[in-house]
Amino acid sequence: MSQPLDISYLPFANLLGIELVEATPDRVVARLTVRKELCTIPDILHGGAIMSFADTVGAVATVLNLPEGASTTTVESKTNFLAPVPLGDTAIATCEPFHKGGRLMVWQTKITRNDGRLCAVVTQSQMVMKPAKKD
Repeated sequence: MSQPLDISYLPFANLLGIELVEATPDRVVARLTVRKELCTIPDILHGGAIMSFADTVGAVATVLNLPEGASTTTVESKTNFLAPVPLGDTAIATCEPFHKGGRLMVWQTKITRNDGRLCAVVTQSQMVMKPAKKD
């Protein structure tokens, strides 16, 4: 993978340790090294960390498609957990669109690990919030 892109403006992403690797309007790729503090027992990546990882990547994808002055928020997210990501491994998120509308965008994020095994699939809906009209 290439050099990580700057996402220092996203404090929660920094807390998790998310590294943004690729970011275009139709595809966002990021990675997350599984650290002890992100694990459950046994030492595997916590489901909440996986969901937060995917939510961040989906939000970045949406922001890349927003009209000038608009913002976004997650309105729905569904996760299927398929395999664990063990301590020390790297989770890789690849996010691509299902639908990019003017009021709603729907993204699918696939989480894999270094060996290529699919670990989770997240489908998330992002609302597009237009800026308030100024009087």
